[in-house]
Amino acid sequence: MTHVFHRSLKIKPPVAVSGSGVYLVDSAGKRYIDASGGAAVSCLGHADPDVLNAMHAQIDKLAYAHTSFFTTDIAEELADRLVADAPSGLEHVYFVSGGSEAMEATLKMARQYFVEIGKPQRKHFISRKQSYHGNTLGVLAVGGNAWRREPFAPMLMDVTHVSPCYPYREKMSDESDEAYGLRLAKELESAILQLGADSVIAFVAETVGGATAGVLVPVPGYFKAVREVCDRYGVLLILDEVMCGMGRTGTLHACEQDDVVPDLLAIAKGLGGGYQPIGAVLASHTIVEAMRAGSGFFQHGHTYLGHPVACAAALAVQNVIRDKQLLAQVKSRGEKLQQALSSAFSSKPDTGQYLGDLRGRGLFWGVELVQSPLTKKPFDPKHQLHARIKREAMHRGLMVYPMGGTVDGRYGDHVVLAPPFVISEAQIEEVAHLLVESISCAIQSI
Repeated sequence: MTHVFHRSLKIKPPVAVSGSGVYLVDSAGKRYIDASGGAAVSCLGHADPDVLNAMHAQIDKLAYAHTSFFTTDIAEELADRLVADAPSGLEHVYFVSGGSEAMEATLKMARQYFVEIGKPQRKHFISRKQSYHGNTLGVLAVGGNAWRREPFAPMLMDVTHVSPCYPYREKMSDESDEAYGLRLAKELESAILQLGADSVIAFVAETVGGATAGVLVPVPGYFKAVREVCDRYGVLLILDEVMCGMGRTGTLHACEQDDVVPDLLAIAKGLGGGYQPIGAVLASHTIVEAMRAGSGFFQHGHTYLGHPVACAAALAVQNVIRDKQLLAQVKSRGEKLQQALSSAFSSKPDTGQYLGDLRGRGLFWGVELVQSPLTKKPFDPKHQLHARIKREAMHRGLMVYPMGGTVDGRYGDHVVLAPPFVISEAQIEEVAHLLVESISCAIQSI
């Protein structure tokens, strides 16, 4: 009997009792390789001593102070660090407790910015199909995850959704990456014009698509074309790097690899590495100064903004990433992970025949599974292949992040891999082997 309101009310999950490095251990003593970082959270793995020491030190000094009364040294220090490392023009940090809160805050910041500068008629957001931006009502509306949206659809604001950057399924066979990116940018422009160029607040996108469609990597030039369209019509660009940011793709911010700077940038998971709940919005100077010159007040807030222990944990995580040069390691280990996955599928043709697409950056990879690579036909959703894969993987002591509805919210199955930055090459080989074995058994059970 459990009194915890678990995610699934039909199955009680194993009880996690300890963790170290890339491993978690349950109450039966079974070890699991955390090859998904939970949900792309645990960038340093578990029980990093430097992070734990920083948290203990902050608790001994000050555990909590409400931001309507005080700031704290640790929040100021973390903000200084994040701005120093941010893309040029992002000069202010708004701390929250997680990714959904961060993205919800970006929507309110964007709307209030236009109110402050005398353009209250701007009220529309444009986002992408098959996107995911969080579970609060505002960002659930902006997101394009059909399965999550459906039960709450009557409560959601109207948002226009355009095509995702999904080259595996949507780029034409005779189309170059550049032409595909320009086509998508033109689709965005058409949506802006249809709504009315002076009525759109922002375009919202994950720099690298995360959970919903399984690590959608933008084609070169796509985001530069998007930025140009936004600038042409005075539309803000909001980038969601809650899952793909803070080093996950090999640079601190994923947008660095696309040579684009957003007006608002949401970060979370890898910011604190799971050691404390924390997220943040990096806001442009233009937006903050408009508020300062106007009302002087952001009409928003949460109880645990800038929580001192969370800020201490996040600063310590960022220090470890910098001091141990883990961004370079993410790139090299990411190449190793790609090679290991390709090799594991190739060495097992009976399973490899179901590999549709292998895509990713750094230590952020997606495996899309299909009945036939030639037709790209997905498995029937009645089989719940993604759920079978998760069960098989957990049975083998492997944690991965499978999801269904890859293609359109109903059809399609994929697996996301986002292991800790400290994973070894030997552990990468083990992850690839166990994943392919799990997929094989899951498909055979259909």
